[in-house]
Amino acid sequence: MSAAKKIFIDGIVQGVGFRPFIYNLAKRFELNGFVYNNSEGVYIEVEGDESKLSKFINAIKDEAPPLALIENIVVEDIEVKGCDSFTITKSEESESKFVLISPDVSTCPDCTAELFDPKDRRFEYPFINCTNCGPRFTIIQDIPYDRPKTTMAKFGQCPACKQEYTDPGNRRFHAQPNACPVCGPSVTLYDRNKSSINIDSPIDETVKLIEEGHIIAIKGLGGYHLACDATNQQAVQTLRDRKRRIDKPFAVMIPDSSFLDKICEYDKEELEFLSSIQRPIVLLKRRNDSPIVKETAPGNNYIGVMLPYTPLHHLLLRKANKPLVMTSGNLSEEPIAFDDDDAYERLSKIADYFLINNREIYVRCDDSVSAKLGDNMTMLRRSRGYVPYPIKLGIDSDKHILATGAHLKNTFCFLRDNYAFISHHIGDLENYATLKSFTDGIEHFKKLFYLTPQVIAYDMHPEYLSTKYAMDSDYKIKIPVQHHHAHIASCMIENNVTDKVIGVAFDGTGFGTDGNIWGGEFLVADLNDFKRLAHFEYIPLPGGETAINEPWRIALANLYHYFGDDVNKINIPLFDEHKFIFGTHINLIRQMMEKKINSPLSSAAGRLFDAVSALCNVRVNVNFEAQAAIEFQMLADENETGNYEYDITNSSPMRIIFKKTFEQIIADINYDIAVSTIAGKFHNTIADVIVNTSKRIKGIEKMNKIVLSGGVFQNVLLMKKVVPKLRAEGFEVLTHLKVPPNDGGISLGQAVIAMNKIINL
Repeated sequence: MSAAKKIFIDGIVQGVGFRPFIYNLAKRFELNGFVYNNSEGVYIEVEGDESKLSKFINAIKDEAPPLALIENIVVEDIEVKGCDSFTITKSEESESKFVLISPDVSTCPDCTAELFDPKDRRFEYPFINCTNCGPRFTIIQDIPYDRPKTTMAKFGQCPACKQEYTDPGNRRFHAQPNACPVCGPSVTLYDRNKSSINIDSPIDETVKLIEEGHIIAIKGLGGYHLACDATNQQAVQTLRDRKRRIDKPFAVMIPDSSFLDKICEYDKEELEFLSSIQRPIVLLKRRNDSPIVKETAPGNNYIGVMLPYTPLHHLLLRKANKPLVMTSGNLSEEPIAFDDDDAYERLSKIADYFLINNREIYVRCDDSVSAKLGDNMTMLRRSRGYVPYPIKLGIDSDKHILATGAHLKNTFCFLRDNYAFISHHIGDLENYATLKSFTDGIEHFKKLFYLTPQVIAYDMHPEYLSTKYAMDSDYKIKIPVQHHHAHIASCMIENNVTDKVIGVAFDGTGFGTDGNIWGGEFLVADLNDFKRLAHFEYIPLPGGETAINEPWRIALANLYHYFGDDVNKINIPLFDEHKFIFGTHINLIRQMMEKKINSPLSSAAGRLFDAVSALCNVRVNVNFEAQAAIEFQMLADENETGNYEYDITNSSPMRIIFKKTFEQIIADINYDIAVSTIAGKFHNTIADVIVNTSKRIKGIEKMNKIVLSGGVFQNVLLMKKVVPKLRAEGFEVLTHLKVPPNDGGISLGQAVIAMNKIINL
């Protein structure tokens, strides 16, 4: 018996081989009809034997292409039209609906095999791709996702490529970036003066230059990398000097996973993450005998490792057969370069040579970063390979909402229907270039997902550029969201939790409702509101922002706060070794604190880590955010079981006071106790503070769900200590997985809180 159906499918179903999959499925079941893309998803009309139609629909769900993600399938009966074949028809455009877009995907095994097959026509072609891999988000200019609306539009396909592109049975059917050496993009090697170097193989020459110790700017998928030999100490140090990146770690790319045993320790889950199609950077513990020079990550026991994710990377790394530094192409604090002219302007004093291709990058997109925190792999920077795939909310937003995120590690976020579209990593909003990347990204997302936001959410800090953008906008509904509430909400929503939780939000800076700087917070929160039940005691930050870059100020502020003029009786190596600093500034710092001159009050856990790091003379000045705390963590004895004393007041909110902690740390310093022991005990102390304070709140509020969020919870050792202790006390512990615990996750929390506030108005 003959029947007919119309089928609508949404999700990630464009640019992933879905139409040829449907075509071949229809052929297999001897069905007729047609399929096309529109701005909502994939539309199918199909007719034939009723039993075969049923099998066809089941096979759609069971056999979908590897990169597809079906969100919904709607099937309706229609009249039989008498089609005599099954065809793929032209895409249809719509003015109001949207379709999910696939992120950029690493080179698939089939294309990798062809890349290194001398008999293949794409042998060593650095832009090989197919429907199952290659660029997506970084080349899309508009939707529907068809070649004319990508940066591949200028490359006309040769007859061989055109045949593949139009053959529904071919792996490259409607692979929009499809190309070959005859018709596609190409690479050229230039010197820093924009003069091309006339050679047969720019890639072979690049490898040779790297082996000679040169630094190369390489145009990749979402921007430029700066590359050099990761085993060459002089080359790495030269890159540091030129890039003005004094200590912050560089990422390293290795030829394949077999190199891991030589450079770092890892487990099965870390290897799976590293090898996934997203190919993020994964932070892995360095082996003591690693050939990668320590200058790649000074003062750090971890290496940011990634595997090749483009054909160009595969070629470079296989030919070099060694780890290469592959760090973002920028100066410190600037966004990654992705435009060729801009790259020359900004990178010509860093790179000796430029390996450039003529395929335009439409949207810059940094590498993603992940690490194992506690039991789980967690995103620390969610960007290439993951964006623009949304977070599914489980609740619908009837309004489009824009959240502008934080100041550091900025992302923005849109809510539409039951999706949260978190942007690629924008960076620290410190300059015009990053702000432009922020505003351009917002406009691009609006276009891609047909977003017309009526509501804007923003951080309460009045000086954040993201806040000023919101305040200067013409949105009718503007909703401020407290920073740490946003942290907790972001973790709640990705864990599908909407009821009240104990929220522990630890970071370095966040504007509080009392006008002070928060960051050591214990909240009871839901997705609409929060109350503050406990916090670290307020300590002045003499010099404000300057104190963050000079942790010795924070150490001294804690000593003055707790010991007053008795600070002059304290005799520790820190004071002897930095006589110039303390001899010159000690009275000035005291006066600033006493007279409350540029000395904002802070309860931040991150600043406490900075203070103790400086007190132990680990790091008195920093060159990048959280450096003092990171290096202090790296020195810690993970097997240490001792801890320091502290007090928790019975006030409302409760205050955690660390006077006894500082007394005992000073005593340990004077007894020449190793810094590794002090650091181990301090980490145990913070874990103990979290558990004991949370137990008090649990007794008051009668709840056992606890959320850990904020940048401090990127501390691997702290997570190892605190999560098991909380579980042992009966807490259900919720941590981040898909969304960064740092400020990169703030925008999601802002958006969800804004949505709930509107609902509850």
